[in-house]
Amino acid sequence: MKSIATLGPEGSSSWQAAKQVDPEAEIKLFPNTPLVIKAFTEKLTDLALIPVYNTREGESIEYFRIMEKLSKANWIDNVVLPIHLSLGAIDDAHPLSMLIGKSNSFRQCEEYITNNYPLLPQLTVTDLQQAINEAKNKNMPDHGFVATEEFLVANGLLIRERELAPHNQTRFAVISATPAEPSGYDATALLTRPLKDRVGLLVDILGEFTRRGINIIDMRTESDIKTQKLQIYIEAEGHIKDKNLADAVKAISEHIIQDPGSFQVLGSFPRVDMRTKHISSFGFIGTGDMSKWFAKRLENEGYKSLLTGRTSDLKPEDMVPQVDVVVICVPISATADAVNKYGPLLKDGQALIILAGVAENALNAALEKTRPGVEVMLVHNLWGPQAKTMKDKNATVVRTKRSGLLCSEFEAFLYKHGALINQDSPSKHDLLMGVGQKLPTTVSVALAMTLKDNQIPQDEIGSHSTLTSLYGIMAMARVHTQNPRTYAEIMATTGDGRKIVKSFAENLIKLMDMANEGKIDALCKIIDENRHYLTDEFLKARMQQSLAVDETLSKIIRS
Repeated sequence: MKSIATLGPEGSSSWQAAKQVDPEAEIKLFPNTPLVIKAFTEKLTDLALIPVYNTREGESIEYFRIMEKLSKANWIDNVVLPIHLSLGAIDDAHPLSMLIGKSNSFRQCEEYITNNYPLLPQLTVTDLQQAINEAKNKNMPDHGFVATEEFLVANGLLIRERELAPHNQTRFAVISATPAEPSGYDATALLTRPLKDRVGLLVDILGEFTRRGINIIDMRTESDIKTQKLQIYIEAEGHIKDKNLADAVKAISEHIIQDPGSFQVLGSFPRVDMRTKHISSFGFIGTGDMSKWFAKRLENEGYKSLLTGRTSDLKPEDMVPQVDVVVICVPISATADAVNKYGPLLKDGQALIILAGVAENALNAALEKTRPGVEVMLVHNLWGPQAKTMKDKNATVVRTKRSGLLCSEFEAFLYKHGALINQDSPSKHDLLMGVGQKLPTTVSVALAMTLKDNQIPQDEIGSHSTLTSLYGIMAMARVHTQNPRTYAEIMATTGDGRKIVKSFAENLIKLMDMANEGKIDALCKIIDENRHYLTDEFLKARMQQSLAVDETLSKIIRS
């Protein structure tokens, strides 16, 4: 039989949490956290369980200091327990003259006490059961006790008021001598040794995680009591056995802090999420690389993901009833057909998210083919499956009047991973995609055709170009080194984006005619008018980007 050391008395929230870890375990109770840890380190118990965070009072400073002493122990799991605090007394008739409870209970109920008993004295005790027994023996019905309802009732008190602190949860850490194996949805707690002062140290440490696309779940700092040097606690997504995370910890210790072993790994454990999630599962229609890319990252967030398509064992029509959110991620030309075919299968309370580059037609079809209780939203991610992360990459979100909680949770997922989210209407999105994708793609293909038609020697293009004039060549190369169907579909999309390409073609012919006729003054006037339309802020920002590209290209050429 396992044994667990935790805080008493029996019936306390810590005792209840220990019961969740193992209902059959022998639970050894102690009056304070240092004694819990002492019992564990002296091998009097197999496990220790201590509170580390509460949604109302924040993290436990005590555990922060204790964790660094557990160099040979491992944080292996968590229990999140709703804490339902109540007010009890010997009877419910006498006015109260004093409140008695533990310090953490008073902190969690601060708002309630301030609003209802602002002038009552508060007596903080370490042994609440003893205080209740004393009140009974001395017949003190004017003493109120703050604790869980279970504990108060077990001690023979009447409940005067329930739920003093709504939305109150406490997170407990389970400590073991043996580390936990990867579960597929993990987090790792890290604590630095006391650090030497250095400008930009925290930024550099966080940058190492950011560069690798590792999300920081929690972070705080405190000064070491003895040296008053800074210590940093970080909880990062991933297991310490994951190469990406292990490399980050090693790089920070050896190259940033420059002190190998300066990061103490407190432990890796199944990730705990104290947020309210409304989605448990996603189902993808489309089994391409982009579907797999999103499915993998959603699974890393704890969501179940199912991929279906023409050749999958699980068919889309069988998948739809099993999930909360259906994601259509198919070639642009097939999006409308997929919406028309599978949209009617969704029930009220589900959501349909369309991952596509054209908004208006797809959304109109989705709103028409789904029930009124189905949420609908379109997301256009401006990156491909080769991207390691979505950080600092553009994502356009087109919400509808039926975009609700489920759609917002998916949008929050994009935001969490660093995507730069732009909110558009369907027509605005299609116009801007005409500028950002359809036109550049069409120009790139036409440019390659022009090189071929005129037999331009490719190895001489660079020597006859400025760095700036190479941008078009670079875009052309990008288009022609990837899947041609992707770009063919971009060019063939319907919607308002076609206006952009048509307008460009008309203006190009107009400028060619003016140039052929030698109308230099007229051309200057057009350029000046363009400059007036393109604001100084826009031009300045694009020039800064241009200079940055030039600098990068220069380095490549010199090397």
